[in-house]
Amino acid sequence: MHKYRSHTCSEITKKNSGKTVKLSGWIHRKRDHGNLLFFDLRDHFGLTQCVVENTNEFFKVVEKIRPESVVCVVGKVVDRSSETINKDLFTGEVELKISSFEVLSEAKDLPMPVFGEQDYPEDIRLKYRFLDLRRQEMHENIILRSKVISFIRNKMIADGFLEFQTPILTASSPEGARDFLVPSRMHPGKFYALPQAPQQFKQMVMISGFDKYFQIAPCFRDEDGRADRSPGEHYQLDMEMSFVEQGDIFKIVEPLFFSLFKEFGKGKDVSEIPFKKITYKSSMLKYGTDKPDLRNPIEICDVTAIMKREDVKLDIFKKIIEKGGVVRAIPAPNTSSKARSFFDGYNNWAKEEGAKGLGYIILAKDNGKLIGKGPIGKFFSEEAIGELVKVCKIMIQYFFLLTK
Repeated sequence: MHKYRSHTCSEITKKNSGKTVKLSGWIHRKRDHGNLLFFDLRDHFGLTQCVVENTNEFFKVVEKIRPESVVCVVGKVVDRSSETINKDLFTGEVELKISSFEVLSEAKDLPMPVFGEQDYPEDIRLKYRFLDLRRQEMHENIILRSKVISFIRNKMIADGFLEFQTPILTASSPEGARDFLVPSRMHPGKFYALPQAPQQFKQMVMISGFDKYFQIAPCFRDEDGRADRSPGEHYQLDMEMSFVEQGDIFKIVEPLFFSLFKEFGKGKDVSEIPFKKITYKSSMLKYGTDKPDLRNPIEICDVTAIMKREDVKLDIFKKIIEKGGVVRAIPAPNTSSKARSFFDGYNNWAKEEGAKGLGYIILAKDNGKLIGKGPIGKFFSEEAIGELVKVCKIMIQYFFLLTK
């Protein structure tokens, strides 16, 4: 038998019942039932429950051993009783009855437990990163990262790309952030810079005559940390292609990301390819940003034509339109219960952003008729209100009107 294990902690099932196996791993957690001691043994692959009776020569050792100690155990695989089966565990139908127990590395008291997914201060997690990465969620995140990178690499190679590694120590080539500098031993007083992106090197690759390049590249930037990456560095998929147009890039990137999210999206809906394309101008006009979240149903609507109507008595808007301005409306659902201060706050914000202000109208029904309430509601006829509802595709709700 192998010195450390015959199986991993995720392999033991009923088909192994009655067999003697050897496992190595970490003590995940213990449960003392008096005459019996149970502990979960954990390795990279999973968990197996082990049991020690008080008549066992190793009972006292197991009783004193701390969680996260590394042990090697030998035992007989036995079936669990029907009422003790753990359906959430792949090995939950069996347990290991210990006949040999060897401590490979004994743990001291832990600064943070591995069992459970409680939140701990970031400084503790970073100081004891090796413990933090043993936690199930973090462990699975690292595995996911590895699988995603491997998936991307295989897809790019299948599409005819060559993977190159570009230099890390280089001359400064600013990319919008500060450089990390590394003192030169050979040239006192001078420094190397860590690359913010492999931009110059990949361009050298392309002018050298290679056709398709990619790299999963580290990018070092001396900037504050963000929610989606550690301070100072992140990794990105970098690619270059020769003799291509914009459409050729889409043909490579869209299938890659579609299949990537299909594979690792845990069943979430993924937009079919080709992806919907929005021009910059259209995006800014409809969503107010060049990176809209299309899950948000709110769209900014052009209501300039409505403001020109004879049955809309708002001279301030008409004057703006006469000067070449436009009027846009933002539907604001679920705000009917908001206090006046809510709308005044937005009006003040609009002024801080450089606008002269904004008006709002409350849409409601009165005796079956659609009417407008609020500061400017009285200036709209029923027909004009109906046209607002139609153009902006809204139900009865609050409405912001912006001027430009």
